[in-house]
Amino acid sequence: MLTYARILMVPALVAGFYLEGQAANWTTLGIFALAAITDYFDGYFARAWEQTSSLGRMLDPIADKLLVSAALFMLIANDTISWGSVLAAIIILSREILVSGLREFLAEVRVSVPVSQLAKWKTALQMVAIGFLLAGDAGEAILPGTQEIGIWLLWIAAGLTLYTGYDYFRSGLRHVIEEDEGPAD
Repeated sequence: MLTYARILMVPALVAGFYLEGQAANWTTLGIFALAAITDYFDGYFARAWEQTSSLGRMLDPIADKLLVSAALFMLIANDTISWGSVLAAIIILSREILVSGLREFLAEVRVSVPVSQLAKWKTALQMVAIGFLLAGDAGEAILPGTQEIGIWLLWIAAGLTLYTGYDYFRSGLRHVIEEDEGPAD
């Protein structure tokens, strides 16, 4: 249910960007923070109550990617993420797509690539960075430098994204090569 709620929050997040003034910042930040919190509790409750399912394992990362993608696209569209930092967003989005493709392929050959602890930290840092950026001008009134902090955190998250993406591909590439070579004669 939490995953479904997170997916439904994506259109609400996008709609929040069309509000006037600081209401847009606080609304989008609130929706994004709530979605990020549900992501944490979704996994926690699923494991604690042993309620994991194939559907949940499929939808959870999709919900995360929809949320992060929508937020990044809207932050670029409203110039919160300027052209100088768009590369950080592209790195994050590209890695998510590439790792999803790798996971899909590996699932076909019955190989699981577990999420590393560093990848979990990357996701948390990415969420915090986006949160700072969503606070935008409204956040600047409370904590000067909010947007600059968000951009720095976004770049750090992009660096971790590159590293964890490389790590996933390094572990998954072995299985891709084995699949291409086929059984030995």
